[in-house]
Amino acid sequence: MIGIVATLKIKEGSGSDFEAVATELVEKVNANEEGVVYYDLYKQDETTYVFLERYKDQEAQEAHGKTDYFRELGAKMGAFMAGAPDIKVLQSV
Repeated sequence: MIGIVATLKIKEGSGSDFEAVATELVEKVNANEEGVVYYDLYKQDETTYVFLERYKDQEAQEAHGKTDYFRELGAKMGAFMAGAPDIKVLQSV
């Protein structure tokens, strides 16, 4: 299994707008991607959010990034971000 920890820093004051878009992404991923074991969003503080993701395999992780809704909503989330996300890819043991 593949684990992802994606930490996103967003611009101050954009939390509610970011959360609306990110929550829509979480819902679509969980409803449409069979290869996703776990996909959820957490808030660390007012400007830091963390996506925790778990995929059955590399193919499922790659398919996730190619979905139309990921591309569309990812672009929308980009408008609220204060820099590039910190993405850690982990292998299950």
